[in-house]
Amino acid sequence: MIRISKRGSISRGKALLIRASAIVLAILFCALLTMITTGKNPVDVFSSVIAGSFGTKRKFWLFLQNTAILLCISLAVTPAFKMRCWNLGAEGQVLTGAMAAAACMVLMPETLPNWVVLLTMTVSSIAAGALWAAIPAYFKAKFNTNETLFTLMMNYVATQVVAFFCVKWENPKGSCKIGVINQKSHSGWMPEVGNKYLLVILAVVLVTVFMYFYLNYTKHGYELSVVGESERTARYIGIKVNRVILRTMCLSGAICGLAGLLLVGCINHTVSTSLAGGQGFTAVMVSWLAKFNPLVMVFTSGLLIFMSTGAGEIATNCGLNRAFGDLLSSVLIFFIIGSEFFINYQISFHKKNREVRKDV
Repeated sequence: MIRISKRGSISRGKALLIRASAIVLAILFCALLTMITTGKNPVDVFSSVIAGSFGTKRKFWLFLQNTAILLCISLAVTPAFKMRCWNLGAEGQVLTGAMAAAACMVLMPETLPNWVVLLTMTVSSIAAGALWAAIPAYFKAKFNTNETLFTLMMNYVATQVVAFFCVKWENPKGSCKIGVINQKSHSGWMPEVGNKYLLVILAVVLVTVFMYFYLNYTKHGYELSVVGESERTARYIGIKVNRVILRTMCLSGAICGLAGLLLVGCINHTVSTSLAGGQGFTAVMVSWLAKFNPLVMVFTSGLLIFMSTGAGEIATNCGLNRAFGDLLSSVLIFFIIGSEFFINYQISFHKKNREVRKDV
């Protein structure tokens, strides 16, 4: 009666229509859920969600900055994912890059010119993130180890390394926190461009443009795509698969290290075990929903930050638990993920043929 078959191809316009329909249905479902479970006016709840990101000028800039950080981490994991090398260690790679930047701020004399400290921080953060990704990449290329488990375990190691130095450099004593580093001298603090949010946004815009052209218009991007489709094919046409794995994972880790640098040098001016805030794992969803397209990731990362910020605003303005806002975010994501089924598959309905038997 019901037949499910894989679609051969679908136009971009039709795919966009299916996704838009899923978002509309999710909003209607959330409105119904709000009325039934809380008795609140859905319009008031949705207004609070919007106000969380666009209510004031400061909230809008903060929304753009948070979107930029999530987008940067999502761009970092995308080359590895496109190569079908599942790098789930972005959280640890961001922390490692952040730790390297914080170490430069703590250990380098505050009397040095700020540009020297910033240059050292930049090189150290990118190198640390690349090195942290190169370790599982080496074992993947050399011994074909499971990169998913390896990169996950590296997250825990990075967290403990940061925790150790938080205790070693704690300020004030006994707080187990480093506190704001160089608060008086501002050594290692990145300069403001227009305002304190814009530099992060501009840096991630450059990374987005770079990643788009890298994946679509370079030899390296072509090679990692071929490796992702079939390693045997890649070897047959002369691509050195092990080199591609190492190179791609190092690039992924380097961009994560850059994200750690931005978090320390531009935003927080300190480091802690919760600095990345779980965005290394959220980035997996952003990259997957965007089908590894860097330009589409701008929308998906913005959507997730918008819903996350709105969840907090609901708790403040509507007197609801933040968990309810997270529930609405989950419903929206569920509908968007579900729409991918209808993009990739089609459902056909058939009448069951019944044989009519005649008695003679």
